[in-house]
This record gives sequence, C-alpha cells and structure tokens, in this order.
Amino acid sequence: MSEKVDYSKGIYDAKQLGVPRMLILGVQHMFAMFGATVLVPLLTGLSVSTTLLCAGLGTLLFHLITKGKVPAFLGSSFAYLGGFAIVSNSGANPENLPYACAAVAFSGLLYVLVSLLISTFGIRRIMKFFPPVVTGPIIISIGLILAPSAVSNCSTNWLLAIVALGTVIVCNIWGKGMVKILPILLGILVSYVVALVTGAVDFTPIAEARLIGFPVHREAMGLFAIDGSEKFISALFTILPIAIATMMEHIGDIAAISATTGKNYIRDPGLNRTLMGDGLATTMAGLLGGPANTTYGENTGVLALSKIYDPLVIRIAALFACILSFCPKFEAIINTIPSAIIGGISFVLYGMISAIGVRNVVENRVDFTNSRNLIIAAVILVCAL
Repeated sequence: MSEKVDYSKGIYDAKQLGVPRMLILGVQHMFAMFGATVLVPLLTGLSVSTTLLCAGLGTLLFHLITKGKVPAFLGSSFAYLGGFAIVSNSGANPENLPYACAAVAFSGLLYVLVSLLISTFGIRRIMKFFPPVVTGPIIISIGLILAPSAVSNCSTNWLLAIVALGTVIVCNIWGKGMVKILPILLGILVSYVVALVTGAVDFTPIAEARLIGFPVHREAMGLFAIDGSEKFISALFTILPIAIATMMEHIGDIAAISATTGKNYIRDPGLNRTLMGDGLATTMAGLLGGPANTTYGENTGVLALSKIYDPLVIRIAALFACILSFCPKFEAIINTIPSAIIGGISFVLYGMISAIGVRNVVENRVDFTNSRNLIIAAVILVCAL
C-alpha cells in the first residue's frame, strides 16, 4: 500500500508510510538540526548534552501547546550568541553563563506576554503589521543571514561539501520513493564515507567519551542563578532585548512553514499558541542551563525537500534527541562529522528558506511596482543583513 504513495503531492499523514520509514524520517530531521544545535553550546561554553535535551523537550512542549499541528523543530538559537558573549566576557568568565541562562528564561516569558496580547486583541489586528510584503522578505532574510555560516563550513573542505550538496541534489531531483524523501540523511552518509576514505575523520573523541551520562548539571542551571544580584540584573538588560528580534524571526519561520506545507498555521492553531510554545520552551531551556530555543529553518528546508509534512515525524526526531542526550558517546560520534559536510547540507537548506520567502511573495501577488511595497521590502532586507 505504502509503495503506491505519491510523494510529489506532499504527505500529511506519515503513518501510511509505515513505522520503519517514519523512524528514518525522524532520524533525518534530527541530523538536519544537530549540526546547528550543538554549534551554539560549542561557541558559548554551554553543555552540548543539555542543549540536545532542551531541544527535544522544547519541541515536544511546543507541539503540546500547538495541538500537535505545526511541523516545527525547536533547536538552539544563534540570535543570543552576542548576549552570551557579553555576559561571559567572550568566554573569559564561564561562571557567568548560568546568569545568561536565567536571563534567557525570562526572555521566553516575553513571548508568553505577546501571546496573551494576541489572544486578547485578536490575530487579525496583530497580523495587519505582518502582511506578505513583510513576512516574505523576513523569510528571505532568514536564509540569507544563515548563508555565510554554510559557506564558512564548506570552505574547510570543499570536496566533502560538494559531495554532500551533490548527493542531496541528485537524490531530490532524480531519486524515487524513499531516496527522494531522504536526501539530507543520504547526503550525510555518502559524504561521511568519502570523509572516512580520505582520512578526514578523527575517532579519538569517541574512544574517550562515556556511554551514559546525565545531561543536566546543577551548577550550570539558570534556575539557581535567579538571585537578584548585579550579575543577574546585568544579564537581563543584555539579553531581554534580543527576544524582540527573535519574535520577528519566529513569525517569519511560522510563515515559512505555512508556505511550505500549504497550511496557515498563523491562524490555526494560531500565532498566540506558536509564540507561547516557543517562549515556554525557551524558558524551560534557560532554567535547565541550555540556550534559547527557536523554530529551526533547517527542518523547514527538510520539509520542503522531502514533502513529508506530518508533525509526528518531528516529534519522533525530538524523542531521539532526548534519548541520545543521555549518551555522551553518541554526541562524540556526531561530532566526528566534518564541518564541511554540515556546510554542504546547510548550503541547500538555507537556500531553500530564502526560496520559500520568494515563493511567499509571488503566491500572494505582492505588487513591487508599488513604491511603498518596494521600500518596505528593501528596508527589511538591508536591516536584516
């Protein structure tokens, strides 16, 4: 029965594919988010395992609040990197990181406040400020902002990056059946084999890592840094304003997911629910000692490529993330994937995000002969970049 499924039209119920295929699709989404998600703690000094646990739990919490309707994965946000750098003095004072996490927890509550305002005044009044001429360029900007990091990773080994990118393109354009809907996972596997052959993989961290470990450590939790001290207050003033920018990013991401799947998630389950889910997930992450969560463009790119739109697949990926956060050895294995492979995969995913933004503008027939629309788009793009 599953062999006769027409993948080209998009699949909203992955159960028809069977359990094994759903599990593989979940693994693909986990791989798509993994590189960027663990990069944030590596740059800030936070725990990779804690970050992975917070991403999984945050995604499940988001799906619970949004009634399980939105196929979004919540990974660690890059937007807060500057805030963490300021609070920790660019890593010179790692003991200040819990204060930054505590501030992140409070920034998530700003999402909840805006969510309540939307519930009170209605989505229509709020969305008047976010027509397609606004959301389209925002979506385009998200992909363009992320693009330099993809190129930077690619530059570490262009051979591996090109193999990964080429595999994704070939599988997606000429692949059939499961090959067509698993381009990301296959891209990673094929390029990883090439990395093994060329000696680009270092196995030392795997041998040194433990098999099982608890991902949360009390001394790193933001929960115990909420003490009213000068460091805590300073972290609040540094990090809270970032939430304003990330809320705009959230709206763009939800618009991108809506444009990808053909369903308007801003109306159902509602922007109030998606904001609350994202905000509470961020608050939880901060209290546990992880970075802020955000809806992930990488996984939106996977949705666009695979055309599997069932949120159940995302929840499977979240469960995998939670389980594997307790295995430091798995974390070490994943960390052996060369950054060039991640760059090659991101190269196409980030481009897909921008392309979705262009499609959003085209499908809504935004008139760029109108100077008002042209100026709005121009200002958004330049400010974002």
